[in-house]
Amino acid sequence: MMHGDSAYGLWTLVILNSAIFIFFAFSFAKPQTKTDWRSFGAFSAFIIALFTEMYGFPLTIYFLSGWLAEKYPGVDFLSHENGHLLHTMLGFEGDPHFDPLHIASNVLIVLGFFLLASAWNVLHKAQQTHSLATTGWYARCRHPQYIAFIMIMFGFLLQWPTLPTLGMFPILLVVYVRLAKREERMAIEEFGDAYRHYMESTPAWIPKLNNLKTSTY
Repeated sequence: MMHGDSAYGLWTLVILNSAIFIFFAFSFAKPQTKTDWRSFGAFSAFIIALFTEMYGFPLTIYFLSGWLAEKYPGVDFLSHENGHLLHTMLGFEGDPHFDPLHIASNVLIVLGFFLLASAWNVLHKAQQTHSLATTGWYARCRHPQYIAFIMIMFGFLLQWPTLPTLGMFPILLVVYVRLAKREERMAIEEFGDAYRHYMESTPAWIPKLNNLKTSTY
C-alpha cells in the first residue's frame, strides 16, 4: 500500500489500491460458481469501502471529529499518519506502520492470501475430477477459503478501522456462514454419505493443526 503525509481526495489511489487487492484476491480465489462470486463480491465491497476512507473521503474522522478534537486536542486527524485511529487511541508512539497492530495486520493479510491460494489449489483439483476436496487445508477445516477472506478483512480492520467497514464486517461474517451452509447442502446432495462422514471428522471453521489427511473420499 502507498501512504502519504496528508491527503484525502486521492481517488487515483483509491482505484489503484482497490484494484490491486481485488485482482490479487481474484487471482487466488478464481470464482466460478454463483456462490463463489457472491463471496468474492462481498469481499470486494469491503476493500473498496476501506480504501475510499483511507485515501478518498475520511467519513469516520468527520463523523467523530467533535469527539476526537475533545479527546485528542492538537492532533490533526486529517493527516494521513494520524488516520490510523487505533494507533492514536491506544497511545502508541512513532510510525504507525511499525506498531504492533500494523504488524499483526500485515501478518494476517499475508497469511490470509496464502491460505486462499493453498485452499484454491486443492478445490480446483477436486472440481476437475468431480471429487470431494478433503486434502491440504480442506483436511483441517471445511471452509478454508472463507476463513482466508475473514482473516484478510480483520487484518485491514486492525490497520485502518472505519465505521463502514466495522459495520460491514459482522454482516459479511453472517454472509459467509450462510454461503458455507448452502455449499454444504449442495455437497450433501452431490456426495451423500461421503460428505456427511467428512463433516463428522473435519471441523467447519477452527482448523485442526495436526493429523493432516492426504486421502480423498
